Amino acid sequence: MKRGRAYERGVIDVKIIGIVVLGLLFLVAGSMSIWLYFQYANAKSNVDSKVTAATAAATLKQKQADEAEFAAREKQPLRTFVGPDDYGRLTFDYPKTWSVYQGTDVSKGGGATYTAYLNPVIVDPVPANATSDLVANTKPTPTQGYVPKFAVRLKIEQKLYEDTLKQYDPLLKTNQLTSSAFTNSHGIVGTKFVGRFNNDISGEALVIKMRDRTLTIRTDATVFMPDFDALVQTINFNQ
Repeated sequence: MKRGRAYERGVIDVKIIGIVVLGLLFLVAGSMSIWLYFQYANAKSNVDSKVTAATAAATLKQKQADEAEFAAREKQPLRTFVGPDDYGRLTFDYPKTWSVYQGTDVSKGGGATYTAYLNPVIVDPVPANATSDLVANTKPTPTQGYVPKFAVRLKIEQKLYEDTLKQYDPLLKTNQLTSSAFTNSHGIVGTKFVGRFNNDISGEALVIKMRDRTLTIRTDATVFMPDFDALVQTINFNQ
């Protein structure tokens, strides 16, 4: 009799152990399922975030490309700048979306320095020191107040080419500017300067000999340099 009871108790203990084990396995499986679900949710969230970011980046890139293409189309067809005959009849092509301001009344004669300014849509008021501003400056401190930056500014002056180049020597020595030889599609030659020209302006300039005169033409900001580089390739004058 006792043996039967012991047997029954043993069977019950085994069943209890089995139930406990199954319960533990169920809890482990449930916990594993929950863990896997959160892992999946996190992974999906990361993938979705990356897809969203990639889509946004691609959309922005396409928008920028479309805007750049539209801006380029708006500049066509190009217009031709024509300077006074008495100053060598300088010509070059520029975007039709730009405006031109001639800063010198050439009708007065007297060998005055000829100046002109080009800028998209509107040419800002030309400051009193605009002509001398083409001369490089070694001071590192920016000027206080508003400093207009033109897409293109130029001057033709009764000055030796070599003397004009000397004005840039201080900036070349301090590595604020770099210089290189320039030749365009019309065979016009000169010297190109790239870098910081004065307290406020960084860009690119060309100094070109025009018979007994010297042409200095510059862009005041790096944003205009692609248009400037295309423009100077079309420079021509009576040689």
